[in-house]
Amino acid sequence: MSAKHRGFFSSLGESIASFAVDVVYERKKGVGALLLGAFLRVLSWVFELIVRARLWLYRNRLFRDTPLGCKVVVVGNLTVGGTGKTPIVLKMARVLAQRGRKVAILSRGYKGASDSMVKRFWRWMTQGSRPDPLVVSDGKSVLVGPDEAGDEPFMLAQNLTGEGVVVIVDRDRVEGGRFALRRFGVDTILLDDGLQYLPLRGQINLLLVDSRDPFGNGSLLPRGILREPVANLSRASYVFVTKSVGPPSAELVQLIRRHNAKAEIIACAHSATELVEVDGPGRHPMSALAGKRIAAFSGIATPERFEETLRAHGAVIVANRRFLDHHAFNDEDLDEVLDQAMRSKAEMIVTTEKDAVRLQSRFRPPISLTYVRLEVEILGDSEGFNAAVERICLGPSSSSR
Repeated sequence: MSAKHRGFFSSLGESIASFAVDVVYERKKGVGALLLGAFLRVLSWVFELIVRARLWLYRNRLFRDTPLGCKVVVVGNLTVGGTGKTPIVLKMARVLAQRGRKVAILSRGYKGASDSMVKRFWRWMTQGSRPDPLVVSDGKSVLVGPDEAGDEPFMLAQNLTGEGVVVIVDRDRVEGGRFALRRFGVDTILLDDGLQYLPLRGQINLLLVDSRDPFGNGSLLPRGILREPVANLSRASYVFVTKSVGPPSAELVQLIRRHNAKAEIIACAHSATELVEVDGPGRHPMSALAGKRIAAFSGIATPERFEETLRAHGAVIVANRRFLDHHAFNDEDLDEVLDQAMRSKAEMIVTTEKDAVRLQSRFRPPISLTYVRLEVEILGDSEGFNAAVERICLGPSSSSR
C-alpha cells in the first residue's frame, strides 16, 4: 500500500473515531449521531453486564485479589479521561514523600512499551522468564522517554525528578508492585488509574469526579463515558470533586451521598499556573497570553476545557486543532499545526503538558512553543486532604474495594 493510501485510510479512521467520540460526549446531533448512539447503547448494555459480573466475582471472593504487604492507595475514577487525575497523583506523591514515605507510582502506561499478548503466549510456550517492569524513574532521575513509558508516567517522572518517588510501568500491576517492594523497598504504592484494576488489593480508594461533567450521559462505555455504574461511588474512601470553582453543587453532593454516605468529599481546582517553553528554560506567567494571537492544539479527552483556560487568560485563539486523547503526533500532524499557525499569523503555539511530552525534539517551530502547567489547589478547608494524607501515612485502613 502506498504512503498516499495509508495516509487516506489513517485520516478516514481518525475521522470516524472523532465522530464516535463526539457522539459519546453529546457534541454531535442529527440522524447519523442518533443511529450510531443507538448501536453503541446496545453495546453498553453488554459491557455493563460484564462489569457487574466481574465486580461480583471479586466481591464474593470467587476471584481473589492480592495484598502486597504495604499501603496501596488507588487513584481512579468511574469515567474515562478528563477528571484531572495526573495532577492529583503528582500532589499526593509529593506530599507523601515529604512526610517520609517511600513512594512508588504504579501505572499501566498508555501506548508505551508493554508486554504484548503474543510475547506472553510465547513465553508461556517456551517457559521463558518474565521481563522486569519498566522503571521510568528510580526516584533520582528519569530513565526512559515518553514513547517507551507512555505520556502520563513520563510526565509524572519528569515532575518528580529528585524527590525520591519511583515510577514504574507494567501491565501486570501485581508483579509491578512486587518489583517495587523488592527493588526499591517502598512502603506506599499509588496505583495510578487503578479503580478498575481489581487483582491488586488497595486499602484506600481516592475517586475523582469532574465537577462540570460528573458522569456524562449516564451510560457505560461505549455509549457513554462510564467505566462502571454510578452506584459504585460506594467504593470510594474519598471523593475528589475536580476542576471546581467553589463547593460542589448540592445536586452532585446529594448524588454522591445517595451511594456513599461516609466518604469525605474534597473540592479541588486545577489551576493554570504558568506557561513553560517546550525544550527551553523559559517560564512565563499566564498573563503573558493576554491579547496574544494563539494557535492551540491538544490530544486530550476534553479539549474545550483547555481552550477555555486560554481564553480566560486573554488569549485570542486564531487556530485550533483537536486530536483524539493520547494521540501519537506524526510529522504530518505537526506540519499541519505549524501551517495553521503561520497562515493565521499566530504569535505563539500553545499545547497541554501531557501533549508536550509526546513532541520529543522533532517539533521546534519558528515561533514560541509553550505548554500550560496545571497544579491542584484544595478549595476551602484543606482538612479533608490532610486527613487523607495522615490516614495513608499513619493510620490503619480497611479496603473499600
